[in-house]
Amino acid sequence: MTEYRPRLFASDADVEHVGEGLLSHELPRAEWTHEAHLAATTYLLLLHPEIDLDAELPGLIRRYNESVGGVNSDTEGYHETITRVFLHGVRLFLAEANPLGPVHELVNELLLSPMGRRDWPFRFYSRERLFSVEARRHFVTPDLAALP
Repeated sequence: MTEYRPRLFASDADVEHVGEGLLSHELPRAEWTHEAHLAATTYLLLLHPEIDLDAELPGLIRRYNESVGGVNSDTEGYHETITRVFLHGVRLFLAEANPLGPVHELVNELLLSPMGRRDWPFRFYSRERLFSVEARRHFVTPDLAALP
C-alpha cells in the first residue's frame, strides 16, 4: 500500500465537530474521512461513555451515511468488520495512551500509530476476506493473524 500521511486535527473543537456531526448527521459528507471515523470513535469513547459503541456505532454510521445521501449496500457504505477492527484498534491505543491531554493531540497520536493506519486491518485480513460481502454485513474473524 502507498505510504499515506494522515490529515491531523488542529484543535479539540475540530474533533468535537466530527464527533457531534456524526451524532447529529450534520457533518458534511466530504468531511467523513478515515481520519474523521477514528476521531469520532475516539471522541465518543472518551466524551460520551453513555453511548455503548459496540451496540450503537453500526446504527450511527448507517444513519449518518443515509442522511448525507449515501447507501449501505453490499458494495458501499457501512462495513461491519472494518468498523469493529478499528473500534478495537482505538481501544487498544487508548489503553496505552494518556487520555488526560487535549483530545486532538490524542487523536493525532492515534492517526500516526499502527492502529490509525488505513492499512492496519490488512495485518490480520486478506483483501479477499476483508472486502467480501460477508465481512461488510457481519464481523468475520481474521484469516491471516489474530487481532491483538
